[in-house]
Amino acid sequence: MTIQFDIAKLNSLDELLAVIDAGEDMTLVRDGRIIATVNVEKKPEGLDGPKAQRRLGAWEHLKLDLPDDLFIGPDPEIEALMDAPIIPRT
Repeated sequence: MTIQFDIAKLNSLDELLAVIDAGEDMTLVRDGRIIATVNVEKKPEGLDGPKAQRRLGAWEHLKLDLPDDLFIGPDPEIEALMDAPIIPRT
C-alpha cells in the first residue's frame, strides 16, 4: 500500500520516519504534485541484531604461514609505483 504525504501538512519528521520504518511505500506531495517516491525494501531477518564478536585466531585452522609484520611494514610494490612517473614515457 502506498501512502501519500503532503509535505505542507506534515506535522513532524518523526511521523514520516515511523512510516518508513514500518516498511510502507510512500509518495511525497507538494501542492498536489509528486516530488518524491519512497520504496522501502524489507530488511532480511537477523541483520538488525547485534553483530558477533570478533575473536583472535579464527583462521588458525588454515595453518597459514604468514609473517607477523605482513600488514605493518611498507609494501615495496606500492613504493615503486609511487616513485614511477605519472605519465608513462613513450
